[in-house]
Amino acid sequence: MEVEERIKLIKNNTEEILGEEELRGMLEEGETVNHYIGFEISGKIHLGTGLMCMSKVKDFMDAGVNCSVFLADYHSWINDKLGGDLDRIRKVAVGYFKEGLKASLKCVGGNPEKLKFVLGSELYHNNDLYWQTMIDVSKHTSLSRIMRSITIMGRKEGGSVDFAKLLYPSMQVADIFVQGINMPHAGIDQRKAEVIARDVAMKLSFSPLVNSKGEQIKPVAVHHGLIMGLGKPSKWPIEKSELKDMLSELKMSKSKPDSCIFIHDSEDEIKRKINKAFCMEKEICYNPILDWIKRLIFPIRSELKINRPEKFGGDLEYDSYDSLEKDFAKGDIHPMDLKNSVADSLIEILRPAREHFSKGDGKKMLKELDEMIVG
Repeated sequence: MEVEERIKLIKNNTEEILGEEELRGMLEEGETVNHYIGFEISGKIHLGTGLMCMSKVKDFMDAGVNCSVFLADYHSWINDKLGGDLDRIRKVAVGYFKEGLKASLKCVGGNPEKLKFVLGSELYHNNDLYWQTMIDVSKHTSLSRIMRSITIMGRKEGGSVDFAKLLYPSMQVADIFVQGINMPHAGIDQRKAEVIARDVAMKLSFSPLVNSKGEQIKPVAVHHGLIMGLGKPSKWPIEKSELKDMLSELKMSKSKPDSCIFIHDSEDEIKRKINKAFCMEKEICYNPILDWIKRLIFPIRSELKINRPEKFGGDLEYDSYDSLEKDFAKGDIHPMDLKNSVADSLIEILRPAREHFSKGDGKKMLKELDEMIVG
């Protein structure tokens, strides 16, 4: 595959690449590209993790990148996920979460057997180099910057936190260097960690990134966007300029189950949640259904069919998001017709995950997780 084709795949459906020319140079020089994306273990997998992230992993695999998932059990423990119980977090990480991500990759047409998984506590165990690297990163990062970076944990900047949470950003950066990752990948909400990684890369004495010539290099960071939750925003109407500042409120969150869809939701649940979704007629500035079509449906399926009776104009087929958005803005597509089509598409896309968790070990893992969350 040509370099430009590989770059096109890597850039597809992303917000930004920090170091795009460096990436091009790596590909032109024939360097091995090592990717990772890390996840806190915090409960059920929703479409932001399952489809958004894994569709990018599939793109990277198609571009010849070595892909890995970091199961961040220590980070989850620090951030009080699953009650802050490390044993429980580990069990979910290597069980439900790992299986869920493999099923999600299958949903988007990827090969789960090619995906590497790394458990944080196993990477850290008896690993002096890791802790040396974390300290090295910390020595080159100011306390004020670390405090500003706690937003990567979903915490508000300036908020009161226990000291352990101040270790989190340096640990996340050290994860990149110790694993030899030259292309970390994350949602745009993790940007501050990757910027620190690039800023300290040329100063590290422990675990520096080097290319095949032995030259010290910076990691290239790829960030994808965050998909919107299905609910109505607390403030309406909102201006386009306000969307960025409201990112944490508007993004999909498993803490609001009706605002998101989980990869193993039933067909009825998918339809129910989509039917309740905020989707104002002709509204394109803030519209979760359009956002999902743009960020999920088209990148995965490349098309969307709108099924509707002949008396309302008959079926419509789109192979371009822009043309669909224009028709919706003109009022040529009714919100309910759009919702029904998105529900049908997601039901079909998620079929492998739904089947995986409806029987055998998958069903058992999901039941155990439900009991943990309720308990």
